[in-house]
Amino acid sequence: MDQINILAAVVAALSAFLLGGIWYSPLLFGKIWAREAGVSDDQPKRTPGPILFAASFIFSLIAAIVFALYLGRNPPLNIAVRDGLTIGVCWVATSFGINYQFSNRTFKLFLIDAGYYVVQYSLYGVILGLWH
Repeated sequence: MDQINILAAVVAALSAFLLGGIWYSPLLFGKIWAREAGVSDDQPKRTPGPILFAASFIFSLIAAIVFALYLGRNPPLNIAVRDGLTIGVCWVATSFGINYQFSNRTFKLFLIDAGYYVVQYSLYGVILGLWH
């Protein structure tokens, strides 16, 4: 693992939690996301438990580490951000697009969920590109 900065990858993974907390909050897209996902205020609220957060962090960490491996040890900032944006748009968002078409999900829901990952990978690029 000496070909990547593991601490930078951990921070990048943690950034996904901060981004998700803001992205899916009522401040940004939380209410629209709930409506488009068919989650109503009448449904009982489930408080996410530690297993959900731990699993989410592990998935984010895997993504950040593999992206860091893809970029190499000291990527230039512009390349890291460009590649993060490209991966977010061209790999992750398009994969969501295929699934969302077959599952009849709305275009708004696609934009919110895919947009989160576009910003997430771009943010990974910023962190990994700046942290040398």
